[in-house]
Amino acid sequence: MSTAILTGQPVPGSSLENDLRSLGFDVRVATDAADAETLLPAVPANQRVAVVDARFVGHVHALRLGLTDPRFDAAAIPGAVTARPAARPALTRALRTASEDASNGSVVVGILAERIAEVLDTDLYRPELGELVAEVPRDPQARNEARQAVTVVDDEAIRLRTAVKSRDGFFTTYCISPYSRYLARWCARRGFTPNQVTTASLITALIAAGCAATGTRAGFVAAGLLLLFSFVLDCTDGQLARYSLQYSTLGAWLDATFDRAKEYAYYAGLALGAARGGDDVWALALGAMVLQTCRHVVDFSFNEANHDATANTSPTAALSGRLDSVGWTVWVRRMIVLPIGERWAMIAVLTAVTTPRITFYVLLIGCAFAATYTTAGRVLRSLTRKAQRTDRAAQALADLADSGPLAELLVRILPSGPRVVAQLLAVAGAVVLVLAAWIDGPGWSVVLCAAVYVLVSAEVVARPLKGALDWLVPPLFRAAEYGTVLVLAAKADVNGALPAAFGLVAAVAYHHYDTVYRIRGNAGAPPHWLVRAIGGHEGRTLLVTVLAALLTATDFKVALTALAVAVALVVLVESIRFWVTAHKLGAPAVHDEGEPA
Repeated sequence: MSTAILTGQPVPGSSLENDLRSLGFDVRVATDAADAETLLPAVPANQRVAVVDARFVGHVHALRLGLTDPRFDAAAIPGAVTARPAARPALTRALRTASEDASNGSVVVGILAERIAEVLDTDLYRPELGELVAEVPRDPQARNEARQAVTVVDDEAIRLRTAVKSRDGFFTTYCISPYSRYLARWCARRGFTPNQVTTASLITALIAAGCAATGTRAGFVAAGLLLLFSFVLDCTDGQLARYSLQYSTLGAWLDATFDRAKEYAYYAGLALGAARGGDDVWALALGAMVLQTCRHVVDFSFNEANHDATANTSPTAALSGRLDSVGWTVWVRRMIVLPIGERWAMIAVLTAVTTPRITFYVLLIGCAFAATYTTAGRVLRSLTRKAQRTDRAAQALADLADSGPLAELLVRILPSGPRVVAQLLAVAGAVVLVLAAWIDGPGWSVVLCAAVYVLVSAEVVARPLKGALDWLVPPLFRAAEYGTVLVLAAKADVNGALPAAFGLVAAVAYHHYDTVYRIRGNAGAPPHWLVRAIGGHEGRTLLVTVLAALLTATDFKVALTALAVAVALVVLVESIRFWVTAHKLGAPAVHDEGEPA
């Protein structure tokens, strides 16, 4: 429950009290600033408090936007100001100042909320209201005009329209959102939460993966339809969060994590279904997961490197901005990158009408083209801009690099060479390692290449990652580690090796995604002990090559399975503990529109 303190003389016929109660506020009335100052301490410290002018006229959704958004500790709209528990001390001080002003005759009774907003000594969020009305009329004529303006604008239509993500892919914008917004409203009116819809989407996708695993044409058709419905629910949960302002840290994590779990579980289902028909496509499934994960790491690393950079302009970025002003180019450029809507629609249709092998071939070609397009554009931007990257960006990239104890030891021992040389050596080391695994298969020559890779990967992180292309370091490490596991499992040539490798890469990828979501939520990277416990990227890569050289193919499969289970247990337990604890402790709500995933 939240509390709203109405200040000033009540207005006959006003629906303000009922409007506030409909938003979950317990309404209390204060005749003046001194009375409001007396009422404030009586409100429990763990509650949100709003101070609202009794003469307020406006849409209910304007009040909702201004007074109930959980992402901001303090917010205001004309005639109303609110504070969550973290901002209560600032609200108390501001109310005391306003009360003193009122006692001196310098503040007219009835505009107390405006005065509080002026003197509030904390970050104050003021939502964009657009066509929504929110004002405090000073006379009867102005009041009548404001009421007429309220009746002219349909705030429910605005609420539905703004429930849709402002920037999305073509398929989502034109094929899903036109009706999923109404599903979101239906869910809101029946008390469903975004987290419940997110969970329903996950369950639907897992059922779709199970249908694909049957290996029958009917199963593939059902899988495609269910995958599309899962995506509809995936859009609905975010729209429901925006429609009802039910943002939360836990919800943002669930939404992002489940998206990856749904897609990669579906890959596994397709591979199982193909195996039932006598076609082994596990290498393609694992390759699709590796490529998609590396694409995401490119996105995350580039965004974090430039999140708060100064002088962050370039001719390439300016050209991109000009292209965005031409309507058709916007949609073409969004579709080229194969965002989640287009990607899942393509997978669903191909699953229903073709075979898993064809589905993976098309997916790999499409994602490879999209990855080349986006990465090339970002490299051009990075080379032509004069950005100065901050310590925060360098730390974020270091966390995303996921360097373990071996790299830490080598950084202390090895001399630090030129940055460009270190980068080139790291690229060469990663390429040579994967090629050696492909050409030679499991053996000590690959172990030697892995040892060299450990050395050069440590060298590249010896300095703060503030260079123009240092954002490429994390995706390079991901490609080297995942690619090595993929190739060695394929070369083992024993049933079960590739599924075991799929499980290991999925577990490690979860850890890498979790690192991203913590950084985005301003929660910092996972604890250092966790990175040490699972070896860091270089330790895991070296370990897998040693296991492949020492063990028989069958034993190597068992070792990969055991390693996958161990990594999954450690990272899942720590991740769930962290996010649930953060939610219980009232961490600031997060709702990241981000890029189309």
